[in-house]
Amino acid sequence: MHEPAAPTRAVPPSLFAFSIFYGGMVCIAGVLGNKQVALGPLAVEAGIFAFLLLVVTSSAVAELHGRDRANRLVQIGFVPLIVSLLLSIVVLSLPPSKDMDPARRDAFQLMMGGTWRIWLGGIVAYGISQTLNVTLFSWLKGREGSGLLWLRAGLASVLSQIVDTLLFVTIAFLGVFPIGKLLLGQMLAKVVLSAILVPALIYVFVGLGRRLDKKA
Repeated sequence: MHEPAAPTRAVPPSLFAFSIFYGGMVCIAGVLGNKQVALGPLAVEAGIFAFLLLVVTSSAVAELHGRDRANRLVQIGFVPLIVSLLLSIVVLSLPPSKDMDPARRDAFQLMMGGTWRIWLGGIVAYGISQTLNVTLFSWLKGREGSGLLWLRAGLASVLSQIVDTLLFVTIAFLGVFPIGKLLLGQMLAKVVLSAILVPALIYVFVGLGRRLDKKA
């Protein structure tokens, strides 16, 4: 007689959707970071917008599905991050077509090229800051309960972004040039954006997740 098959665990629709979205943001953050944008008096790398969406997504998963699943999401995020970096290295090492416009070729090489320190800094900063965000968010939930969602998300984001900036800038640029002003400027910009955007976005993501799961 055949043993009965073990029941399969259904993946909540919100977790499935957020995982796909998270993977996309992991890959695009580094590309957007090649442009520095001016937001009033603040100057910040555009990759922060994708990175803040990573923070909001992992916090929403922690709120809806618990800390363990949110940490697993962060860990799985290393896969698209590292694969995209390796693909970039492969593509950069291949000779360009003779028919390619020289201006586009040079722009691509300049934008996508990076030193091993920049790539290492991105990987280390991603892993530590995202894990810290989930940890702080979940710890605050344990202390404050399910209320004050906006405050828990905002505080976790602000602190994790400070750590992210400190790690990335130090690993990527320490010894290359003075990093004091860059650290202070990037930290200030990321703290301000975290305080403004994350508390509002977390309600959007958690509400969307609950609606997706309710329809399942």
